[in-house]
Amino acid sequence: MRKLVAQLGWCRLVKPDRPLQIISLWSSFLLGILFHTQLGLMPLFHGRTVVVESQQTDQILGGIFWGMLIFFAIPMLLIAMTAERRDRPYRRWHFGFTVLYSVLNFSHLLADIAVQPVVAHQIFLMGLLFAIGLKLNQVAWAWLREA
Repeated sequence: MRKLVAQLGWCRLVKPDRPLQIISLWSSFLLGILFHTQLGLMPLFHGRTVVVESQQTDQILGGIFWGMLIFFAIPMLLIAMTAERRDRPYRRWHFGFTVLYSVLNFSHLLADIAVQPVVAHQIFLMGLLFAIGLKLNQVAWAWLREA
């Protein structure tokens, strides 16, 4: 039986394609953060308001919006760069970003838990994004360690 399995190729060990794994994980992460934002707007489609009283000035809000843009744009750039680059300095730089995003996601998860009322689906989604981030850290670390 073992010989048959080997002949059919079922037990061949294939070296993981780390860049493909990284691109897939970053893409999943981006879809998740887009959905996290979308979930916050869902009440609009049911006639409810999502307006939050803010004491922030337009200038401060502009900075927040730019920060969100940068937060979304970095993974997009990392996806494109990972498709093209394989050099060790890039791998090191990339791994640093994965760790940074994991720290930011964990702090965002804690912030979502602290918000009242607690919105369970948002907490679940942020937990999932944090788990994807940890897997991304693991794969990026393995990619960094490859020769």
